[in-house]
Amino acid sequence: MLSGFQCAGCGEWNETTVDSSAGSRQSYIEDCQVCCKPNVLNVSWDMSAAEYTISAELE
Repeated sequence: MLSGFQCAGCGEWNETTVDSSAGSRQSYIEDCQVCCKPNVLNVSWDMSAAEYTISAELE
């Protein structure tokens, strides 16, 4: 499922794909597509909005 996050380093928006088969709560590292800094993404399924929410922090 296509989703996105704001880089914790440079603030730029990044699109990413969430693997829905990995569960409703996930955590993984993805590099920013703009500044290349690694972001720790904490992904959770928001049932009321029927979408994933992603928070990012620098590794």
